[in-house]
Amino acid sequence: MNGYFSSSGFVTEGEDAFSRTVGFFDSVLRGIGQVMFQGNSYTGIIFTIGIFCNSVPFGVAVLLGTIVSTATAMLLGADRNLVRIGHYGFNGGLVAIALLYFLQPTSLTWLCVILAAAGSTIVMAALGRLLDIWKIPALTAPFVFTSLCFFLATARFGRLQSTDLLPTAGLPRAVSVEGVVVAKTIGEGLFNGIAQVFFQQSVLTGFLFTIGLLVGSRAACLAALAGSATGLLVAWGMGAAEPAIRAGAFGFNSVLVAIALGATFLARGRASLVYALFAATITPFVYAAVSAALAPLGVPALTFPFVLVTWIFLFAGKAFMAQNQNPMSSLDSPQRSNTSLLPLPPTSNAK
Repeated sequence: MNGYFSSSGFVTEGEDAFSRTVGFFDSVLRGIGQVMFQGNSYTGIIFTIGIFCNSVPFGVAVLLGTIVSTATAMLLGADRNLVRIGHYGFNGGLVAIALLYFLQPTSLTWLCVILAAAGSTIVMAALGRLLDIWKIPALTAPFVFTSLCFFLATARFGRLQSTDLLPTAGLPRAVSVEGVVVAKTIGEGLFNGIAQVFFQQSVLTGFLFTIGLLVGSRAACLAALAGSATGLLVAWGMGAAEPAIRAGAFGFNSVLVAIALGATFLARGRASLVYALFAATITPFVYAAVSAALAPLGVPALTFPFVLVTWIFLFAGKAFMAQNQNPMSSLDSPQRSNTSLLPLPPTSNAK
């Protein structure tokens, strides 16, 4: 086997079966890291450990989903470099966890996990081609659309049973201020907001995710903490329920928005920092609005608020911050924070 460890993971240069296998699993780990824009297999390992620390089934799910979506892209002849950096893996990993989170963990659900993870790769490719016109990344939209499809299908498939965590369909009801926010709420909510990106409510998991981000990018790590804190404080100020604040429900979308705009798609500087923090501040309102809008359908908002806010701010940024557009923001280099550290030779599509 010819290969070496780079600052972002293992780089294989051979074409033998062992090298291909090692390269594939390195791509899977990069795909898990790409959930938070880190094309870094070391980050992916830490994220995976963090998930297993909280839930073994979810750990198995994220690995299975990422493996299936990555393998699907390879079998369908997707660009080898994009597969290698985990571009086609992260949506499948999220889909797998989401289905296991909101649906009963039966054998049928696990089969749906495989089907949905593979399907998310098709959706990713389709949205990538569509959004390439405007040089806007697909982000986690394939995960959102694929997951919502399966959740809505539970209304017509009797053997596909939901858990109590899937919202009950009905008109949204006004909530009152519930509970008292204390220092423990803030501390737990800060790290739970980061953990909830992978549907995990665990301070330890959130802390490990923070370490994983630090390994991949200090800027992304700081952005994640700032995003989680911003979402938490906005929710507190607007009177959200204390249990929801503690659980990080209002933080995870702001985490992704802050990383996307503050450490990935815009050139770093004072203007982009303010722009990213403003977007992260808006995100809890969008999350609340999307959650209320989807309540009659009985489906969760997932990361749809993050997708909407990031798309809008990237589109607007072309008018407001043209000089601060990061070349990485185009789909020529999609979802690849730190992936310039991966020295892959130019190749044609892998068949």
